[in-house]
Amino acid sequence: MLSLTPTILPTLLPREISFFDAYIPTLLPAVLLAGAIVLLVDRLLVRVNFYQLVWHPALFRVSLLTCVAALLGLAIYR
Repeated sequence: MLSLTPTILPTLLPREISFFDAYIPTLLPAVLLAGAIVLLVDRLLVRVNFYQLVWHPALFRVSLLTCVAALLGLAIYR
C-alpha cells in the first residue's frame, strides 16, 4: 500500500512516503531515479568516447550521480 503523508510545508512531494507501512524519505526514490538517469547518460557518453577526455572515469560517474541526485533533491524540497 503506497500512501502519501501530509507535510507542514507545501512542497511538490511529501517529505516521507509510506511504503507497506514503512516510512521512507522521498530522497530514496529520487536517488534511484537519479541512478537510472545516470545509467542512460553514461551509456551515451561511452558511445561518443567521452571518457577518453576524463582523467578518472569512475570518479566522474560518481560525481555525475551526486549532481543529478542533488538536483532532484532540490527540485523536491524546494
